[in-house]
Amino acid sequence: MTDALRAKLLDLPDKPGCYLFRDRNGRLIYVGKAVSLRRRVQSYFRAYTLRHASPKLRSMVRSVADFETRVVRNETEALLTESALIKQYRPRYNILLRDDKRFLAIRGDSREPVPRFTTCRILREDGACYFGPFPSASVVRVALDFAEKHYGIRRCSPLMPDAGTHEHCTNDILRFCSAPCIGRISPDDYRARFEEACAFFRGERAQVLNELEAHMREAAAAHQFEKAARWRDALLALREMIRRRSRVAVSLKRKPDDVRVGLHALQQALELAAPPHVIEAFDISNILGEHAVASLVCAVDGVPDRRRYRRFRIRTVKGADDPAMIAEAVERRYRRLQEEKRPMPDLILVDGGLTQLRAARRALEALGLAHLPTAGLAKEHEEIVRDNGHLPLMLPRDNPALNILQRLRDEAHRFAITHHRRLRNRLIRESALDDIPGIGPQRKQTLLRTFGSVYRLARADVEAIAAVPGIGSELAAAIHRALGST
Repeated sequence: MTDALRAKLLDLPDKPGCYLFRDRNGRLIYVGKAVSLRRRVQSYFRAYTLRHASPKLRSMVRSVADFETRVVRNETEALLTESALIKQYRPRYNILLRDDKRFLAIRGDSREPVPRFTTCRILREDGACYFGPFPSASVVRVALDFAEKHYGIRRCSPLMPDAGTHEHCTNDILRFCSAPCIGRISPDDYRARFEEACAFFRGERAQVLNELEAHMREAAAAHQFEKAARWRDALLALREMIRRRSRVAVSLKRKPDDVRVGLHALQQALELAAPPHVIEAFDISNILGEHAVASLVCAVDGVPDRRRYRRFRIRTVKGADDPAMIAEAVERRYRRLQEEKRPMPDLILVDGGLTQLRAARRALEALGLAHLPTAGLAKEHEEIVRDNGHLPLMLPRDNPALNILQRLRDEAHRFAITHHRRLRNRLIRESALDDIPGIGPQRKQTLLRTFGSVYRLARADVEAIAAVPGIGSELAAAIHRALGST
């Protein structure tokens, strides 16, 4: 251990937060959370840990050349921050939370004709109200179940429930739904109940918890202990949700003034001629070069426009070469715009540092589009990279210009990884055919062209499979047996 590292260990705060370990090359190798940063981080470097910890942990500690900490307000915020950092940087020693799974939140949209609540894991800029996210999914589900029953909120999914919806529904009996579908409650009264439920999720109806506690005590006094236990569990879960509401009740609809401020700040930061009206952002998703895809997302006046989103299957690049993949996607995108004589964007953003940005610039120069403004956003330090002789920009984390680029970069990443997973899962299903004796590449392609997918092939009967040219009844039976559980 170096003297500098030993000095940093002695100067750690006794506060909750996240710690980030880096190796001698400055790469982030581990992210963790702690109730006390001092006790947690120092525990890694004790002699007992280095002698008796698991081989993986000992290897990680010996690789640490430096670390940094981020102090937060409480354990919940530390957990959420840790999850976000792991998803963003994917450190090699982190195993848990590497599946890009997000915490559960509650969504309600008062603009719907008959609004209801749903759970979600992605908070979108769609103008709805979101409550959360919360680290405990069970707490979210208990809170949602209680609010629906207490306020009579519907659970059914039709946008406009009617008498036909109610015909096969018993939620008004089993879940105390107020049944707006059959006019048991007026639209105005139902909307008032929905707004009360939103206020409850925001923690503004503490008296409801007092009523719940009274019900629990009444049940216990009447020796109805199972019922009292259910009230108790619900009460504890709801109190936990209210306690963790530091990030509750956020509406992701950006105010026009905020967007304008951000676009003008972006113009000044990147020295553009005008605020960028159209911004297009690129990202790459692959596993060691396999199943590589690129995503293009677009924002018009700072607001994502999903009609302009595009996906690209990488065709020419072999192996894990993200800059070359960025170059291919950029070249294909703007060659197409040139051929169709469509307008170019005001700013092109790539996910990555100077290497990715220069690859994109070379592709643009080959098309005669070197004049288009470009920038890169490097994840590790959130630097804005420019290939014009200027040093990278390090803007404050709350800078509106940086916030616009971060949101667009994150949306490009989400769009890329979603398509990559869909493609990967489809190829995994198709690979099931490779294990069947007698199925070669040509027969495999014939089957997929005939049925469209392995999913449809697995649900076809033997006669339909045998009718495919080159597939007899015996091979069709083998295919049916092999794909029966697919």
